[in-house]
Amino acid sequence: MRPVVSLLLFPSLFGVAAADPAVIASEFIYESGPYPQIHATTIEETAEGLVAAWFGGTKERHPDVGIWVSRQVNGKWTPSVEVANGIQYTLPDGKAVRHPTWNPVLFQPREGPLMLFYKAGPTPQTWWGMLTTSVDHGKTWSTPRRLPEGILGPVKNRPLQLTDGTILCPTSEETPEKPSKWTVHFERTRDHGITWQRTPALHDGLAIQAIQPSLLTRKDGTLLAIGRTRQDRIFTISSADQGVTWSSVRLGNLPNNNSGTDATTLRDGTHLIVYNHVGGLPGKWGGIRTPLNVSVSQDGETWKAALVLEKDLGEYSYPSVIQSKDGLVHITYTWKRQRVKHVVIDPAKLQPKEMMEDGRWPE
Repeated sequence: MRPVVSLLLFPSLFGVAAADPAVIASEFIYESGPYPQIHATTIEETAEGLVAAWFGGTKERHPDVGIWVSRQVNGKWTPSVEVANGIQYTLPDGKAVRHPTWNPVLFQPREGPLMLFYKAGPTPQTWWGMLTTSVDHGKTWSTPRRLPEGILGPVKNRPLQLTDGTILCPTSEETPEKPSKWTVHFERTRDHGITWQRTPALHDGLAIQAIQPSLLTRKDGTLLAIGRTRQDRIFTISSADQGVTWSSVRLGNLPNNNSGTDATTLRDGTHLIVYNHVGGLPGKWGGIRTPLNVSVSQDGETWKAALVLEKDLGEYSYPSVIQSKDGLVHITYTWKRQRVKHVVIDPAKLQPKEMMEDGRWPE
């Protein structure tokens, strides 16, 4: 393990991001781990510092894939620990019946324990929601419990806690039929995951196949959700009543390669999204997962190019982004399915540029 690395000391290690004054630090959370592949990172801040998680194992969908957690202590990341797996029961001969786990999401409510949502099950079409909690900032975890039938919890990106304490979870479903219906819905809990309410699917899942929303808060108090589609662009949907009802789903302006995105609203009201600024093939399985980019917006509709995190060949995907109490932005993401990358940004030093007229990233 190693502490956050200054880009001024090692500018050649981190590619194009190293030349940008907004990037304070960049590091791998671990050099090697007990898993050939990782994916789907998540990061959160607690009263004792940063906590990150991901799923790791032989490969995605393999039954040995578990949820792994690391904490940043005195500037260094602790060795990762498996805190959850997909074991359902053990047979009399001692052989475990086990499913893969998926998409951990860390969330620290204003009050109460640190929450870790994740999925378990053979596939995204058949998985179910799980929840474990930590009262000591990620050091130890409760016995995971299954969420109620029909409740998945946040499917990839972190929830939003409303002013009344309600935790609003952005989520989605994929059906097994062909073509698969990819639909967005939202779930809410007022008692930290004991009881739940949910919206129905908010669209037919075919005209726009959309999943994995992130929640943004506009300056007028309305909510905006944006995320991944199979239609070559991110989707957008809005709510004027704190997530009880929602507008129609529509396609936004940014490209999407059928890969996960994440976004957050900074304390000054600026919206920030981390995503691959590259399109895919509409209706087909995605495209390349490079470059990995950061864009910013004042209204959640019109975006400006702010930063390129990765530009070389390889998979750089499934980001997670938060703003910490000191105002800095922390981003984690899958680095070639081999490691977890952590980048720290000073948003005040971003220098946004207008996109090209055809939507291409500016030179």
